[in-house]
Amino acid sequence: MRLLLLTPLLLTALTASAQELRIPPVDYPVLPARATTAEGFLPSGWRIEEQLSGDLNGDQRDDLVLVLRQQDPRNIVEHDGFGISPLDSNPRMLAIAFAGPAGGYTLAAQNHTLITRHEAPNLSDVFEDGPGVSIVRGTLRTTLFFFSNAGSWSTGSASFTFRWQDGAFALIGYDNSSLMRNSGHTESLSINYATRRVRYTEGSIDSDEDSVRWKTLTSPRRWTLDTVGDGSAFQPLEAADDR
Repeated sequence: MRLLLLTPLLLTALTASAQELRIPPVDYPVLPARATTAEGFLPSGWRIEEQLSGDLNGDQRDDLVLVLRQQDPRNIVEHDGFGISPLDSNPRMLAIAFAGPAGGYTLAAQNHTLITRHEAPNLSDVFEDGPGVSIVRGTLRTTLFFFSNAGSWSTGSASFTFRWQDGAFALIGYDNSSLMRNSGHTESLSINYATRRVRYTEGSIDSDEDSVRWKTLTSPRRWTLDTVGDGSAFQPLEAADDR
């Protein structure tokens, strides 16, 4: 399916552009283990881009979800090639902190790989043009948006749904959809990692009739926020059989 080729192709473009533009490397800071406010987790040279509150661990207290973005002018790269210039390659970090019974927050997770750094001028910022992060019925959902202004007709999005269980944010759902802008062909993939069921859908913007296929994941692998890696390069299917 072309849908499953979407993110590897974007990763290739990211790598090639990063080499051409010489994107500066980043040393990611370690966030404080505890803080009384959201700002207490903010490292020097970073800003809070998004802030959400909601119960993520089932204790009836509002936890914190922060998207932090570095503010280093050296990461804003100008170039003479095609696409976005200047390119703001300042990276992001996702931070999650649980509310304490006596006030304040304890850091539960920090991650700088899921939200892909913007390194390719022919691609949109995966986070800036999409819905970003949300808390849905006690789960954390992060959505990346993919759009290329050169090199591909494909546009789409990938959503990761995590639930706090067994001491980690486990990936319980993955949804990927794509549209070929030249042909109108649509594809989507939805995985429920709890039931191991996979739903493929193909269709067209010119028709209300979709083709649906179901598969079952055969791989026992479980993913977490720490093991998913770069959301644009994530390969959600290690093995799936028609069932």
